[in-house]
Amino acid sequence: MTDITPPNRTSLLDRWFLAHPASVDETYLQHMRFAAGFAFWLAVAAAAAVIHALIPRLCETTASQILRKLTARMEARH
Repeated sequence: MTDITPPNRTSLLDRWFLAHPASVDETYLQHMRFAAGFAFWLAVAAAAAVIHALIPRLCETTASQILRKLTARMEARH
């Protein structure tokens, strides 16, 4: 007879959604908010870089300023 144990859903939930936010001392929702905001500003920086690529006079320092601010935010968290 073999022991067939059902999958541990709590463990899967923990591994996929809770472990990493807990490792940076945040809840799932706090971490989601931070990551979504970070992604938004990365998208803005990417758009500024594309605009700058097309018209070099525009958005000359926008992307680099955003990236510096994001880097400072990330370093301040750890």
